Amino acid sequence: MNRSDPRPIEGLIFDCDGTLADSMPLHWRAWQAVSARHGFQFSESRFYALGGVPSRDILKTLSLEQGVALDHLAVAKEKEAEYLPLIQQVEPINAVVAIVRAHQGRLPMAVASGGTHRVIGQVLDHLGLRHLFHAVVTSEDVTRQKPAPDIFLEAARRLGVPPTHCRAYEDTDLGLQAIRAAGMKAVDVRLMGRMPAVDR
Repeated sequence: MNRSDPRPIEGLIFDCDGTLADSMPLHWRAWQAVSARHGFQFSESRFYALGGVPSRDILKTLSLEQGVALDHLAVAKEKEAEYLPLIQQVEPINAVVAIVRAHQGRLPMAVASGGTHRVIGQVLDHLGLRHLFHAVVTSEDVTRQKPAPDIFLEAARRLGVPPTHCRAYEDTDLGLQAIRAAGMKAVDVRLMGRMPAVDR
């Protein structure tokens, strides 16, 4: 797939944290509190590398790697509880939100996030964006998570658009891998403003 690809774009799909919402530093604050409480190690660099992976899956991995007994579901809820009060501090990523607003009413759009419906819904409401999306798909809607393509494929299904006619926006390597695996055009929002960002 390249920039001369003749297939028209008929739907847009956006990750949320780090793509639509400048929320990752706030998630990191929540993770710091939880890791200190439960005695496991989780570096900031690894936190960003695992962007898009559900908290419960991260905790399961860390528990196995470090030999720390964790109830990954319960601790994931603790992390969510640490993050929820911080949502009022979340700011939009304006360059990406501008793309959403520019396509309002022109193309169907969806959110595909590794978060939960509760949290992502609150972030989108806080930013005043929820009404712009025809579908919001989260980690709770699919079995296989990023970098598997399932969450993007489900978003395309809900939009009624073939995956190969979708463009998706992400801020992590795992998310971009998922987009590519879904057969969609991928935009790395980390490159926006610096160079053309539609990859593959």
